[in-house]
Amino acid sequence: MVNATFGIPLHYLMKKYAFIAILFIGFAVVGTALAQTTKKLPPVGLLDLGFTLQIEHGNQQAINNAWDYTHTIASLQGIVNRITPQLYIFLIKNGNADIDRYWWNKYRAPGKWLSKRDTLVYNNVVDVITAYKSKIKGAVVYDPAVQATSNVASSVAGADDLIVVRYDTNPNSLYSQIITGGPKISVKVSLVNADGSSLFTGKGTIPGTTRASSGSAKNDAYLWFLEKYMKPGKVNTKYGAYYIDQQWLKNPFLANRNHHTLSNHDFFISRKGFFFDLSPWADEAATDDLNQTPGTDVNTLKELLLTAYNQNKGGYAYLGGFPPWAFKYTKHAKGTHEDVATEWEYSRIISAYNAFKDADAIGYGALANASFWQHFPLKKEYKQNWVTKTELTKKGYLNVDGKIDYKGRNFIIFYVGDYDASSWVSQTTPTLWDDPNRGKVPMMWSISPVLAERVPMALDYRRETATPNDYFAAADNGAGYLMPGMLQAPRPLSGLPDGLDAWVAHNKPYYKQWGLTITGFIIDGQAPPLNQKGLDAYAAFSPNGIVPQKVPLTSLHGNMPVLKSDADVNEDPVKAAQIIYNRIQQRKIPFHWFRNILKSPTWYVQVVAELKKLDPKIELLSAPDFFELYRTYLKENPEAAKGRSIQK
Repeated sequence: MVNATFGIPLHYLMKKYAFIAILFIGFAVVGTALAQTTKKLPPVGLLDLGFTLQIEHGNQQAINNAWDYTHTIASLQGIVNRITPQLYIFLIKNGNADIDRYWWNKYRAPGKWLSKRDTLVYNNVVDVITAYKSKIKGAVVYDPAVQATSNVASSVAGADDLIVVRYDTNPNSLYSQIITGGPKISVKVSLVNADGSSLFTGKGTIPGTTRASSGSAKNDAYLWFLEKYMKPGKVNTKYGAYYIDQQWLKNPFLANRNHHTLSNHDFFISRKGFFFDLSPWADEAATDDLNQTPGTDVNTLKELLLTAYNQNKGGYAYLGGFPPWAFKYTKHAKGTHEDVATEWEYSRIISAYNAFKDADAIGYGALANASFWQHFPLKKEYKQNWVTKTELTKKGYLNVDGKIDYKGRNFIIFYVGDYDASSWVSQTTPTLWDDPNRGKVPMMWSISPVLAERVPMALDYRRETATPNDYFAAADNGAGYLMPGMLQAPRPLSGLPDGLDAWVAHNKPYYKQWGLTITGFIIDGQAPPLNQKGLDAYAAFSPNGIVPQKVPLTSLHGNMPVLKSDADVNEDPVKAAQIIYNRIQQRKIPFHWFRNILKSPTWYVQVVAELKKLDPKIELLSAPDFFELYRTYLKENPEAAKGRSIQK
């Protein structure tokens, strides 16, 4: 159900209103709901953009078209799907899995959410734009010579209800088909001069403002948007998006051909968010803008984030996307920094300004139709049961006196990840979750609950089809990926007040709705370790356990068990089992955590079988069994609870 006044999903708005307000307007809400259920929804327009993935080396026109068609349609989706889901595309592939058809067919089935919606198939991009012309207010045209203007255009599109179009007077271009020809969409904002020359030059004063140029045309484009749109409050600064700009056009073959990630724009345009693609490094010029003063990019990024922080009044900003490390800002692009270091530096910076990421990282980073799926009706609550002492006794893990009955056993838990990105969850549901071997061994699926914003249908489907052996915890680092040590005062990078109380307030509703009590992994990265207040914060919403990087091997914070993270294990099952076995021999505690990235249930079944060959007393537990037994162990061993681990 959609609230037509605000143009965003009702289930999202309901979380924001106080109960007393709902009572006050109760009769009006009921009346509105009845009216909406009797009103026939418009047909869903369908467009297949799969052909844009068939680009080949040397065919620049096809490459340009792939970019232009996807970008413009994503902006159109963001506008027309804002209030009602009515435009859907088919684009994303993961091997043989047709991701968008997978989700469409699942909820098109009889009795499902989309079963009664009429559809209208469009054969080409121009027809779609023509059909929805009345839903938009015109176009924002951007400059092919200043790569950053593609992201600025997406930001303007959401704020002004415009579609984005790249300036290109070639007769075969989309610009020629819909601006100078075809439906002749009117240009309301132009980020290029009338003669096609660049508006942003990196010299003098930033056009339309009194602000001096940064010396970089790239950064001037973002600063123009900051002055003209963000500071005046025309943008919803609770949503931002870090996606690659037109640099992709120079070499689209460095990653999967959908990794222009333009299809990801629709949701953030729908939410009227802001877009950027800026280097997080202060010690070198951005690899796509070598003539800038080193650190210009990161200074612009900090200014955008500070503006968002102030307008959000210290609340958290939801940032989609990820550093485009295959294309920019790393050694892949002749920079000086490694991939993970770049990921962590970006995380460190955004955390200092109360922002977290929904980490659409390269590999599975493309996502389509989130502006459509944001309207999917979720349940108010998805409960999960915790284990009792009585149940642990019946299972043979506790003696009758309530103490652990070891019997020489070592207990392990797998962090089933990485599911801190909407795109990764969407793409891996048919390829990993639907594995027929799921349910044969316990698996702690660690999924960020904030992904319910963009892929609610995926989170709902996984809960609906979970077996008794599928248990859910939060992914790194809770309801969004940030480095929590950067929330703790003092915060020298940003100079802002402590952000922990706001982090607790942000997480609690998500953990409650999804029945979460464990945070399966905390990436501390380059941030300070959690201090006492930081641990208190996690205890407030993750009382049954956390697994950080920068803590003693074992500890008990109040009643919350804390276990230091151990090894990433992603090898073939035989090698993986040997690594796990070796680590268990080296550690002096009977509880062991291992992280695995995008491994199938079949892989886990095989690893468990191999472990049994090495040591039949190594036992994989469910998440509740593992963390409750671990808490019991800590209470039985005061030295371990204090961070001074001892042998069992």
